[in-house]
Amino acid sequence: MKAVYYEKYGDADVLQFGEQPTPGIDDHQLLVRVHASSVNPVDWKIRAGKLLPVSGLNFPKIPGRDIAGEVVEVGGKVLSFKVGDRVYGMTDTRNGGANAEYAVISEGTAVMVPPNLNYAQAAAVPLAALTALQALRDKGELEQGEQVLVNGASSGVGSFAVQLAKALGAGEVSGVCGTDHVELVKSLGADHVIDHKKEDFTEAKDKYDLIFDAVAKSTYFDSKASLRHNGRYVTTVPDPKDVAFGFALSVFSDKKLRALFTNDKAEDLKLISSWIEAGKVKPVVDREYPLQEAAAAHRYSEQGHAAGKIILVSE
Repeated sequence: MKAVYYEKYGDADVLQFGEQPTPGIDDHQLLVRVHASSVNPVDWKIRAGKLLPVSGLNFPKIPGRDIAGEVVEVGGKVLSFKVGDRVYGMTDTRNGGANAEYAVISEGTAVMVPPNLNYAQAAAVPLAALTALQALRDKGELEQGEQVLVNGASSGVGSFAVQLAKALGAGEVSGVCGTDHVELVKSLGADHVIDHKKEDFTEAKDKYDLIFDAVAKSTYFDSKASLRHNGRYVTTVPDPKDVAFGFALSVFSDKKLRALFTNDKAEDLKLISSWIEAGKVKPVVDREYPLQEAAAAHRYSEQGHAAGKIILVSE
């Protein structure tokens, strides 16, 4: 099969496009003809060798976790899917495997693509939307009527977080983004949009019940004063200062610091799918690249200016 792969860690130039073995499946897995996959920040962090405890030293590696495509083979004990089904979700290999013609996904984590999404839109959903949902609902313990701030509201994860906070019953949602993305964040349902080039959200005191940093651009220490009594600060990538001191301090404070590791739960993706079908949530796609231009997609993602998700489309 054709695939994006790399044989050593490094910058985007290490990415190659060529033949790789088509993966096999076990009794509980699906082989999917990938029509679209995505580029997430974790993909280029792994490629750059920044997550060695997770990624290891085995090569070659095929990047990517999000897939959307058509089932072409099912394992012997698969009951929920059949050949021809349109499915999406996250690959079984935590190191990647999605940026290829074919990828493997478990029956227990695959979900049918909502009928109102094409494959490119569907590929934008799994990792980013699951991260946003679990950050708000599970780590953030969001309750009805609470005040929420999403830092990085125009990012892949942040664009879902704004919408999901509303779907979960937040009272008011504030989104922080750059000047160029203010209108986008408003269109996603944010009650207030803060242009970080003009205003520092951490200057507001005792204002938010929940702050979700979707882009790891703030810290618990900087944001703590902006939290109300019993407030929660949730991040996907804790700042080194927060790792060293923040978690310890949080234990003795009524304002809590929490970090998230995304779980690919099918029931959560089904819930998100129901909101997508109902029109309450929509994926935001910034750019689409042909699969063979994955290096360009990685470079764009590393710039940190994408509004929504970056998608790789297979021919």
